Amino acid sequence: MGTLVNYSTDKGVALLVLNDPPVNAYTHEMMKELDAAILDARFDDDVHVLVVTGHGEKFFCSGANINMLREADATFKYYFCLHANETLLRLEHTPKLTIAALNGHCVGGGLEIALACDLRVARRGSFSIGLPEVALGVLPGTGGTQRLLRTIGKSKALEMMVEGKNISFDEAQVLGLVNKVWESEPFMDQVMSYAHEFVPPNRAPLAVGRIKRAVQSGAEMGLEQGLALERELQAELFASDDAKEGLEAYTQKRKPSFRAR
Repeated sequence: MGTLVNYSTDKGVALLVLNDPPVNAYTHEMMKELDAAILDARFDDDVHVLVVTGHGEKFFCSGANINMLREADATFKYYFCLHANETLLRLEHTPKLTIAALNGHCVGGGLEIALACDLRVARRGSFSIGLPEVALGVLPGTGGTQRLLRTIGKSKALEMMVEGKNISFDEAQVLGLVNKVWESEPFMDQVMSYAHEFVPPNRAPLAVGRIKRAVQSGAEMGLEQGLALERELQAELFASDDAKEGLEAYTQKRKPSFRAR
């Protein structure tokens, strides 16, 4: 699709690769391409899972391009953060499962992209993850302050950000920041195999998407409103062919074959 974000699909999985070596730092142009790729995957009925990763074997993403920010005026910086936030909100609220495949260092804005994904799986190695923006005299301005606290809790999030401390993937897994840490080879084969577990006929993507919506939206609601949303989404699923198939397969003691209908 673009030169800075490579887009491809494979049997229900869309792969979005941030591609600006050596560190895959993002610019306004990369964010525009990422936004377009997210929209393309969202409205492709044959895509059920999005995987976001970085080009190469050393960096998922090092964050925003520092030279771009250093040379830009304050107005550009403000609107750059605004548009980047809009792109990551689109990723976060796309009603399909999103997986960040952390193939290398994931720091600053790179972690902010990963936090906008539903799950984060990492390649074992001597890599770092964190939000060190305080060392530049700024804060994590692409959703980092908000998503990190919602992921690991206020106290730990504050500690990481004010200390500007990067940690290992293993430490991040203990905190709940990373879901899984896998051996380095063949990492992307493992990621794609995992992603394919969530596409038909293995899994019901309509249910996965509504679970995501219930969690993402419900986290910002009171309990009663969240329960009402849950009931509404469940009613939609009960009317689906996949729910009928799942219930029938259970009673017939066979494996269900879902079709995303």
